[in-house]
Amino acid sequence: MSFRIGFGFDVHRLETNLPFTLGGVVIPSEKGMVAHSDGDVLIHAICDALLGAVNLGDIGKHFPDYSDEFKNISSIILLQKTIELIRQKGYRISNIDSTVVVEKPKLAAYIQKMQNTIAASISISEDQISIKATTNEKLGFIGKEEGITAYAVVLLEK
Repeated sequence: MSFRIGFGFDVHRLETNLPFTLGGVVIPSEKGMVAHSDGDVLIHAICDALLGAVNLGDIGKHFPDYSDEFKNISSIILLQKTIELIRQKGYRISNIDSTVVVEKPKLAAYIQKMQNTIAASISISEDQISIKATTNEKLGFIGKEEGITAYAVVLLEK
């Protein structure tokens, strides 16, 4: 059996009157992500971790932000396409561990729904996905509610 570890990171600016989509779930919020796609930083970080684990580059290489094909696309679709690439290399997900850093909105009430949505979209168990949320304690651009970031690590097995 062969194992691969991958790490992913994403960040987006927040602005008023934009949708806030995280983990494939639309969450009520005064601000949302500024992005070419739906701006789902959690899924983008997971995609980067998956791609990195099998040495396929990053999300921008496969789904460039200048392509009309990916304008306003659901990041769930990007994740599904990423999983296809991983499976073509003979790997499957052992587990995903992720952390979202944002001041508002509070995410605890949405974590289970995000886990359900991601698991269902890529045919894995909810138990294989850990999603944690924290704030930046009012420090920096995240603390000033100007942005959001997400980190993810994955373990793949062949």
